[in-house]
Amino acid sequence: MSRITEAHLRAIYDSRGNPTVEARLATDAGVVAAAGAPSGASTSTHEVVAFPTGGVPAALAVFERSVRAKIVGASVDDQAAIDRALHEVDGTPDFSRIGGNTATAVSVATAIASAFERKVPLWKRLLRPGLVGPRFPAICGNCLNGGKHAWGGPDIQEFIAYSTAPDPADSIRAALEVHHRLGAKLHARFPTIALGRGDEGGWVAPLGNVEALELLVATCAEVRDALHLPVHPGIDLAATEFFRDGQYVYKEQTLSPEGQLGFVTSLVDRYELKFVEDPFEDNDYDHVAAFTRAVGGKVTVVGDDLYATSLARVREGVERRATNAALIKVNQVGTLTDTLATVDYVRAQGLANVSSHRSGEVPDAWLAHLAVAFGSLGLKCGLLGGERVAKLNELLRIGAPAGS
Repeated sequence: MSRITEAHLRAIYDSRGNPTVEARLATDAGVVAAAGAPSGASTSTHEVVAFPTGGVPAALAVFERSVRAKIVGASVDDQAAIDRALHEVDGTPDFSRIGGNTATAVSVATAIASAFERKVPLWKRLLRPGLVGPRFPAICGNCLNGGKHAWGGPDIQEFIAYSTAPDPADSIRAALEVHHRLGAKLHARFPTIALGRGDEGGWVAPLGNVEALELLVATCAEVRDALHLPVHPGIDLAATEFFRDGQYVYKEQTLSPEGQLGFVTSLVDRYELKFVEDPFEDNDYDHVAAFTRAVGGKVTVVGDDLYATSLARVREGVERRATNAALIKVNQVGTLTDTLATVDYVRAQGLANVSSHRSGEVPDAWLAHLAVAFGSLGLKCGLLGGERVAKLNELLRIGAPAGS
């Protein structure tokens, strides 16, 4: 197999206009591949460090000084060896020397280059054991933003249209219809307010938490009736972001962990939620497990901040029966090899996985391929903005290749 002959790292900008990095690799077979790394705003305390001290300039400097020499000459087909080299040159447990985004960009670019050389799509190059062909994820579409993704909105971070049609075109269509109808309702409700969109393309409006949820629930019901497609309400609370001194501090109320358990359980029961992510702060396995025992038979309970794509943390979650699904983000752990280890463990334990974007996204399409390769239950993604639509359009391409 061919070897990497050139490796470059450049500064680019994410969807929030913040700098991040893109890796570009070339091989002696004439293949050139590039991948950018997204960045999060609402981040787990357990994920790797995106950039070394000094930010992107420091990441570029350490790449030139230490990383490139470890990459050039390596076999493009040996993903594990390249990812191991990234760990070795970094030498820290959290990629704080070279930066998790540098590792992510190099690791994903390696997989893309290998797929190019094999003349197969990226999803097929990374297809997990036991999966025969493409199985398409549901769309977990962020329709209304709050928390760290929006100013002036609810405390709950994301109000999600969870669209589970087997055809990705139908799922995308249903989720987008929810988004469009929500926008129309908000403009009618607030005719004199300049409404905007948050970091992930969801609407931002001066709504309370339950008020926003009720609007989403009603809109999902309308779209189900109009399109005859399965689309249901879901939420990502990102509860760590409003956890203060042992309590969950909402605009409308302050709750103890037991109170939070009762509150979120009541939301599931009252509004028939189908997707709930991070209902507790990112170290509270016990209350998440109690929530899953109460509602897990009818709801996808997802750990994101709780797990941070870390195999060790997911193992603990499985032992405690904390959730029935894990969110997967490559740059939370830094390499595809680490990500694949977590995905394979999650699948072996009978949990679902959900592949996810970040709030500061890049316009690459590789996330769609990962969702298919991982047999993900869902692709969590914003619905508007070129960096989000790139993932949705790529799913359509995978589902209906050119000429079909």
